[in-house]
Amino acid sequence: MIVKIAAAVVGGLLGWVYMRIKPPPLRICGSPGGPPITSPRVKLDDGRNLSYREWGISKNDAKYKIIVIHGFDSSKDLKLPISQELIEDLQIYVLSYDRAGYGESDPYPKRTVKSEAFDVQELADKLEIGPKFYVIGLSMGAYGVWSCLKYIPHRLSGVALVVPFVHYWWPCLPANLANESFKLLLVQDRWVFRVAYYAPWLFHWWMNQKLFPSLSITAGKMDIFSQPDLEFLKSLPPDPDGTQEKASQQGVYESLFRDIMAGYSKWEFDPTDISNPWPDNDGAAHIWQGYEDKIIPRNVNRFLSEKLPFVRYHEVPNKGHFLPFDATLCEEIFKTLVGK
Repeated sequence: MIVKIAAAVVGGLLGWVYMRIKPPPLRICGSPGGPPITSPRVKLDDGRNLSYREWGISKNDAKYKIIVIHGFDSSKDLKLPISQELIEDLQIYVLSYDRAGYGESDPYPKRTVKSEAFDVQELADKLEIGPKFYVIGLSMGAYGVWSCLKYIPHRLSGVALVVPFVHYWWPCLPANLANESFKLLLVQDRWVFRVAYYAPWLFHWWMNQKLFPSLSITAGKMDIFSQPDLEFLKSLPPDPDGTQEKASQQGVYESLFRDIMAGYSKWEFDPTDISNPWPDNDGAAHIWQGYEDKIIPRNVNRFLSEKLPFVRYHEVPNKGHFLPFDATLCEEIFKTLVGK
């Protein structure tokens, strides 16, 4: 009898644990009960749909074609402050898209750092933008740029990693640099990234439990922002068209949580393993870093730029994580990327 009771208790406990760590059901756009489809999409070879937005001049008339990879809790609808005059002057076509699980792009439970590059490549091919293109990755979206540099370098005319994501467990980082940079983060964020790296199967529970503080940015904690970032946030208008809410409309697990788990997974490569995609100096990778950025430690990106000869490092004083939303700097990023 005691054995049966113990087995029942253990079984019940395991069932409770499973339900706590089990991801929630998918809410796929266009499915019954899911959000509506309001944007153009392409169907990838594996059956998934990627939602996209084209802006700038016509791709058939463009001299430069640029794919923008959005950051954490963002989407293809992010508004970069580049003037129509400069767009026409540079003759650029811009393609932005919702990464897997974000906005109106189908979730992808198998998403990895590697899959990000092949999503970019297949999107470019489905939309026939040509054999080569530029890529800009913002914040968390920068791990997609590292992936492109590793897996599809032959498709790249140049790239820009803007206030780019860093991984504190990259083997190339000296231990003292990794530790010092990691300790600059809030304690609660350090734990989130540890769980994503060491125990991703526990991540859903960790992000929803109430025993310990979770990710600061999703909890609305303002300590992570520098003074320049706080000033920027105060100047932001409301979101009348609801584009911010649409970013995670298919569920935070498939968008935000999987983004963190993919980025902080164990990578198949190290950034310093990447060979120069432009041995003839006909292209470059540009890292743009705000000196006052409290979200991304600048010393890691400085280190990478010193180790990789094809990287050009741009550190901007008095700017934080929202550097790309400064109109002057945003236009400078685009001009530098295409060599103007």
